[in-house]
Amino acid sequence: MSEGQQLKLLGSVSSGSSAGETALQGNVAVSVESLSLYYGQSCALKNINLELERRRVAAFVGPSGCGKSALLRCFNRLNDLIDDCRIEGDVVIEGESIYGSGFDIPSLRRRVGMVFQKPNPFPRSIYENVAYGLRLQGNLKRSELDEQVESALCATGLWDEVKHRLKDSALALSGGQQQRLIIARAIAVEPQILLLDEPCSALDPTATLKIEELIYKLKDWYTIVMVTHNLRQAARMSDTTAFFYQGELVEIGDTAQIFREPGNKLTEAYITDRYGHFKA
Repeated sequence: MSEGQQLKLLGSVSSGSSAGETALQGNVAVSVESLSLYYGQSCALKNINLELERRRVAAFVGPSGCGKSALLRCFNRLNDLIDDCRIEGDVVIEGESIYGSGFDIPSLRRRVGMVFQKPNPFPRSIYENVAYGLRLQGNLKRSELDEQVESALCATGLWDEVKHRLKDSALALSGGQQQRLIIARAIAVEPQILLLDEPCSALDPTATLKIEELIYKLKDWYTIVMVTHNLRQAARMSDTTAFFYQGELVEIGDTAQIFREPGNKLTEAYITDRYGHFKA
């Protein structure tokens, strides 16, 4: 199947997404408003304010433990699963506050897909991994299910590699194929936003290249927020870069500008890494 056919199929996957329905609401997909996050008495994020534009790639960078992944988990409320975690402030996704009373969290997690550092396919067939979320959404006819599974696998460049073994275990795939399968599983349910938490850190260079090429294509359809320790990857892949340090947002802006001429000395020190180790 050609790349053009794959993107056409990807468009059919996304055509029912409410992201298109909100096009008239402006170009902001995610707005973080005075957000602070606490684990017990420890403050992990301090008064974060930022906006992320729709259908662009945003990269969160910074030293380990600076709060990048913690903020990412705020976008689909995974931090709710952590004992003694407390959130102040708000996150607004496509114009809707997600921390309001009685908010539908399962619905949020369908709208905001997440891919973790280590591929985590279900111990099921390749087909059933992609179909899992679709089955939860409603009673689709088998032909509809087949079409949407194929669309998601085509969109991630996996279809030609697996179409003759859809009944095989997903655990038999290579690490890179598994990660693309997880992305296919995430986009099959038509999310508005895709969160990627170090999606390439466990992969070899060849598999990493395929994931990066995939991200580049997917941003035509999804808002993508990526946590990465790989500064070269952030510079290559993202439109916007946000630099975090000790739980604070130090600087956010156009990626080319951040890497060419950062406005903060902490950002410059981290990006240039003049001494091989970041020092405040």
